[in-house]
Amino acid sequence: MSKRGEKIPNPKNVEKEISEFLSEKFGGRVKLITPMVTPSEGPIDDAEEPAKKKKLDFSLKPEELEVYLDQYVVKQSEAKATLSTKICTHFNRIKYAESSGEQNRPILGNIKNNVLMVGPTGVGKTYLIKLIAEKIGVPFVKADATKFSETGYVGGDVEDLMRDLVREADDDVELAQYGIVYIDEIDKIASASNLIGLDVSRTGVQRALLKPMEETDVDLKVPHDPISMLEEIERYRKTGKRKKRVVNTKNILFIMSGAFNDLAKVVKKRIVDQGIGFGASIKSNTNPMDYLKDVKPEDLIEFGFETEFVGRLPVITIFEELSADDLLAILKNPNNPVILSKKLDFKAYGIDVKFDVRALKTIAHRAYSEGTGARSLVSVVEKVLLKFEKRLPSTGVKRLAVTQDVVKDPERVLEEVISGKNDHKLEETYQRLFEAEKDLIREYVKENEAMLTGRYDMIMSRSRINLISEIYAASICDVDGVMEKIRDTYDQLKEIQAYFCRSQGLNVSLKEDAMDTLILEMNSLKLSPGDFYKKLAGDFQYAFKLVRDATGQKDFVLTKEALENPEAFLDDMVRQSYSEDPVQDDDLVNGH
Repeated sequence: MSKRGEKIPNPKNVEKEISEFLSEKFGGRVKLITPMVTPSEGPIDDAEEPAKKKKLDFSLKPEELEVYLDQYVVKQSEAKATLSTKICTHFNRIKYAESSGEQNRPILGNIKNNVLMVGPTGVGKTYLIKLIAEKIGVPFVKADATKFSETGYVGGDVEDLMRDLVREADDDVELAQYGIVYIDEIDKIASASNLIGLDVSRTGVQRALLKPMEETDVDLKVPHDPISMLEEIERYRKTGKRKKRVVNTKNILFIMSGAFNDLAKVVKKRIVDQGIGFGASIKSNTNPMDYLKDVKPEDLIEFGFETEFVGRLPVITIFEELSADDLLAILKNPNNPVILSKKLDFKAYGIDVKFDVRALKTIAHRAYSEGTGARSLVSVVEKVLLKFEKRLPSTGVKRLAVTQDVVKDPERVLEEVISGKNDHKLEETYQRLFEAEKDLIREYVKENEAMLTGRYDMIMSRSRINLISEIYAASICDVDGVMEKIRDTYDQLKEIQAYFCRSQGLNVSLKEDAMDTLILEMNSLKLSPGDFYKKLAGDFQYAFKLVRDATGQKDFVLTKEALENPEAFLDDMVRQSYSEDPVQDDDLVNGH
């Protein structure tokens, strides 16, 4: 410890002196790599380094988010409407507060739109929240409530969620403070009156969540964590100050979910008790899930949640059970990850797979009988196709048609496919399913025409709809992925077209069907951007300039037919230009 008034040595000078000493003592055998400077003596600076405050860039409206979710999630209309509304309101309120300066004058006792989702397993709760977080573009973390109950009610793990948000935001603390925390199986931390020890633990977890769900500062430094300590030492070595990094949870949205298997009994008891009396009407529901639609905060408290915890979850939404028809609708949805993932599994071996609707129907009914909702779809598909996935990569088979026979008797069909005896028949079946898939996409695009037109600024003409169906059937991505491919290729073609026009002094435009033809060729790798420029320069440039020099015409339009048969198109164009009176064109150009 230095004496008062004595100058504290600079860390660099200390490092230099130590290095020189080691060099004299041991020669070049020992070197100082990093000075071990401990931050215990340094001043604590609670403030972060000054930085520009990031504003939330959010403009979605509830109906827009709901339409987006409709593309991916089957059924659950009420849940999608509730989540779309409250989540959009949450982020638009933040945006309004930041733009108007209202965050400096917050409402006393402000209530966040934290959400509680109630519904059986496999109905799409987690999938829905992941879609929302991805669409909004905010960091998202998921955890199971049971993880916290195992550690008692210290609350350390709860704070870890905030640190996880920062990691998901690539260490951007400001962005992390707009994140979404999703905690599943929240019903597992409801207290149980017959288990005193476990009751204390569960109640403790609820209380540990209270402050983050409202507003608190969470220190990003983890006590007794070596990595956290090393990071702080490194910051201190560079700045000479101890910086306390914290995440404020004011704008972090908490979404909880659980199956709540016994909650329906609590609601039913309340309804029946209230209904007893003269003239009272008592519901005669046979399905317990029907009672959940009438759930109230008092039912959650009776179920085993603390009053303060329930108060932090003002929005409650109920998810419906899925029927066999709902599961079939999921499989038929062109954006569903179950079928797309399985196609990708086979494509990794160079094998293309198409599914018959009747096969999907059989899969849906098998999955429904397992009673775990959409989750069982994956396991049923795996059971059906696992042997194909194992054996076909070692053969020369490049196409597989998943028919009802494949689902009912996979071993027999597998041997038939490998033997090659009915290759012609199998190829015909595959082509039939290929065309059926394109028909399905055409219908999907027509049903969602307004949404797709608005989002991608594209008119859904017959040519464009056919293009979407062709690219979808030939690739493995959802409809949004197809639209992004089309938009990217379209922009690329327009840039090449503009460059050609500037360099040649011409004004060449492409009709929509011509543009769609080129987009399809580029996505099927039959045409490269360079090939397109060569086509313009090689097939059309000379004739365009010939007509321009003869008539003064500078504007030309290429059609699909022109691209397919340039010679006939150019012959006709030149013949027409010479049949007209060029003097008339010159007079028009000169204003006579």
